[in-house]
Amino acid sequence: MALPRLSLSLQFGDIPHAARHRQALPRHTVTRCIRHALALDAEITVRIVGQAEGLTLNQSYRAQDHATNVLTFDYAQSPLVLADLVLCAPVVAQEAKEQGKTLAAHYAHLLVHGTLHAQGWDHETSLADALAMEAQEVTILRGLGMPNPYA
Repeated sequence: MALPRLSLSLQFGDIPHAARHRQALPRHTVTRCIRHALALDAEITVRIVGQAEGLTLNQSYRAQDHATNVLTFDYAQSPLVLADLVLCAPVVAQEAKEQGKTLAAHYAHLLVHGTLHAQGWDHETSLADALAMEAQEVTILRGLGMPNPYA
């Protein structure tokens, strides 16, 4: 079965250690992770941001006073997924270090996670929804040859 089509814009904001993050996120890898998580064709922008931009967005859109690893802004889910995924580089790097994962593996997980959110998956609505989303992430990542991020 053919994977959904993806029109991808990959952007890097003003981030510390930019070369390290660019190396962990080659365009072909970002495309592969997102396409495997899609059920429909999509137009998605992925923006990698620094702490200040991540904090501002999380405060503005989620009323939370900290930067978070990934924010998903979904604009349409049918017939085409239209979304922005914003990943905060310092948060992702710190989490990868704390969890003993490579930066590339953690980014892959968050790209899949954010792409599922863009299609209506939500882990904050109920325990059943959280478990279903987690299982879907594990399945997708396994298909990409990546380990279970929750193990």
